[in-house]
Amino acid sequence: MAPNPGSERRPRRGDGERSRGEDRDAPELIEKLVGINRVAKVVKGGRRFGFAAVVVVGDGKGRVGFGTGKAREVPEAIRKATDQAKRGMVRIPLREGRTLHHDVRGIYGAGEVVLRSAKPGTGIIAGGPMRAIFESLGLQDIVAKSVGSSNPHNMIRATFAAFRNMSSPRSIAAKRGKKVGDIIGRREGDAAAAAARE
Repeated sequence: MAPNPGSERRPRRGDGERSRGEDRDAPELIEKLVGINRVAKVVKGGRRFGFAAVVVVGDGKGRVGFGTGKAREVPEAIRKATDQAKRGMVRIPLREGRTLHHDVRGIYGAGEVVLRSAKPGTGIIAGGPMRAIFESLGLQDIVAKSVGSSNPHNMIRATFAAFRNMSSPRSIAAKRGKKVGDIIGRREGDAAAAAARE
């Protein structure tokens, strides 16, 4: 008796097939809620309240993004912010996977931040929204200071502006037509000379 063509066993999603959305979110993401703000809209019958959320998302391996969302309910605002953060993730070059390649300054509006690379064992010396960004990014050693507005939106955008100003030895070597070893060797030589002067 010939087998019924409709009775063939179809592979289920657990058998190795994945949906398109699962492939994209395969790495475990770190989500950090930076802040929730209650906003009010004055209408004819009184006030209508809503919520605005700021979320930072990262994979702990050099990718990070942030998003904002508004909704009438807190969970919906957080979901919107998280989706926006996942869509806008950027890759940041890290030195030895633990700190920045060099000191950098970022400015956005009234927000201004200074980020400094640090020696192993320093830890994350930063506060507020910047700490959430660095933990999500996977940084282990960094010293950061906000010297401008303490508004979390401005601080986050200033931090991402600083990331955009950062260069890796590979990108500098490509611009100058040199090898990465030449760039790193010069940096280590400058550090040794500075230590000798002290």
